Amino acid sequence: MTFLPDTGYVPTDEDRASLDAWFAEYDARSARREVARMADMAAFPLNLVSDDSAGNGRSAQWDREQFIATMTQVMGEGSEDITFESTRTPVFLSPAMAVVFSDAVMTAEGRTQRLRYADILVRRDGAWAFQTMIQSGWGDNL
Repeated sequence: MTFLPDTGYVPTDEDRASLDAWFAEYDARSARREVARMADMAAFPLNLVSDDSAGNGRSAQWDREQFIATMTQVMGEGSEDITFESTRTPVFLSPAMAVVFSDAVMTAEGRTQRLRYADILVRRDGAWAFQTMIQSGWGDNL
C-alpha cells in the first residue's frame, strides 16, 4: 500500500477526474505517436530531470521544438500503435498543481518495457499541462 504525503490539500472528485481525463488523452496521443499533439499538452519551457550513466543527476529545459524532435526519435516511426497500461498515483499540492507517479508497461512492435516516472502538472485556465518530466536513465540524452 502506498501512503501519500499530507500536502494540506484534499483533491475534489473533479480534480481527480480532470487529471485522469488529461492522462487518458495524453496516452491516446502517445499511442498514435502524435508527438506535436502531445506537445500541445505541455507548459513550455519543459523541465526534465534524470540521471546519467555515470550516476549523476541531470536536468534540462526543452522548448517545444526540442520536445518534438527528441520524442519523435524516442518513439520511433511505425504504423502500429503503442499500448500503455499505467497505474498513476497523483499527489495534489493544490487545485492547480499535482505530482503524479506512474508505473507503466509500454508495448511497441512486440517489445514490452516497464517504466517508472513522475510528472509535475499545472492547471491553467481549467486545463492541465505537464511542466516537468522526471525519469531515470535519460540523462545522457539531455
